Amino acid sequence: MNAAELKLDLFRRLDSLDSKNLEHVYSKIIGLINAELKSNQALSPEIKAALDTAIEASEKGNVHSHESAMQKTRELYPNLFR
Repeated sequence: MNAAELKLDLFRRLDSLDSKNLEHVYSKIIGLINAELKSNQALSPEIKAALDTAIEASEKGNVHSHESAMQKTRELYPNLFR
């Protein structure tokens, strides 16, 4: 089926549902669409730059244990952990 046929088939199936089932299916479809949109979003330039910096540091051997990183994070951002 091409895109137009898929949309028409979906519309017909939705149109045949009663109100309760339509609301249920609608919420499921919207959830799937939103999840798909989120998974396809590109990283922001700020996040990409931070990841690149972290990868470079790691490749240079500048690494820390999880425990020390968490301790430093708690010190710098106490409101992050409530």
